[in-house]
Amino acid sequence: MMQFTDSHCHLDDIAFSEQLPALLSQCQQLAINRIIVPSISPDNFTQVLSLAKRYSGNLTGPLKDNPIKIYPCLGIHPWFLQKLNDSHLEQLNDAVIKARDKIIAIGEIGIDGAIAKNAAAHGQTPEDNLHHQQHFFDYQLNLAKQQDLPVIVHHRQSHDKIMPFLKRYQLERKGIIHGFSGSYQQAKGYIDLGFKLGVGSTITYSRAKKTINTLKRLPLESLVLETDAPSMPLSREVTAKDVLTSNQGTEQENIDEIASSPANSPANSPINLIKIFEVLSSIRPESLEEIANQLEHNIEQIFFI
Repeated sequence: MMQFTDSHCHLDDIAFSEQLPALLSQCQQLAINRIIVPSISPDNFTQVLSLAKRYSGNLTGPLKDNPIKIYPCLGIHPWFLQKLNDSHLEQLNDAVIKARDKIIAIGEIGIDGAIAKNAAAHGQTPEDNLHHQQHFFDYQLNLAKQQDLPVIVHHRQSHDKIMPFLKRYQLERKGIIHGFSGSYQQAKGYIDLGFKLGVGSTITYSRAKKTINTLKRLPLESLVLETDAPSMPLSREVTAKDVLTSNQGTEQENIDEIASSPANSPANSPINLIKIFEVLSSIRPESLEEIANQLEHNIEQIFFI
């Protein structure tokens, strides 16, 4: 039986608040049995930690023998730095130390070039904004190194900014380049450093030819699945299709109900991980089972070995 892990999902988002138990049950029916939840700012540290504690493995009923597990991560996303300072980094440090036995990574962290370019909207110059982002990124990489944790890295128009930091720190546990989109050369640079690449909704858009062609060429050992739900919706051309039916753990009569239920109402949902897997499988030469097994092994390598 194939199993799946969503390596990046913001389950704490308000979009899921009223329907989370039902949504997690649907994930179980689709054999999505692990969900990794990164935080984005000090405002949601507690929420992410409590979410994992409340729901992980606690669903009952016919699926109780296949419990879903939620794993929290702590970090500060580059989108939410405008009003933050070093005291918030200290707050992160304290939270990580306190929750060290509960979290599995530092994330979501990174550098966003598009945010820097539009910094005037927040009363900053692009240079000042980029420096602020780099300061937070540097601190969080150092924290990951100190605590022997992998990282989950956000990028946008910033591969050239991120790579020097990763080369400098040479983290033992490496991590994931979240929502990878880029060239083969950029991908190879991360892989050579030991990082895995997050495969998400980008590949569901036929216009994303560069990323799709890159993922065709890369070793399967370098990839993991993610949704980034509720953000990053899939293309309409893919969401209109049926979800994967060859998963031996899912009864065919339940497929349509799962895919069309109210729990799929946000822009994106963790149950869409199966559709992303379908698309990835369609561009890879390996069998479905080989792809699924290797993707899970890749997750084990990063977070659980």
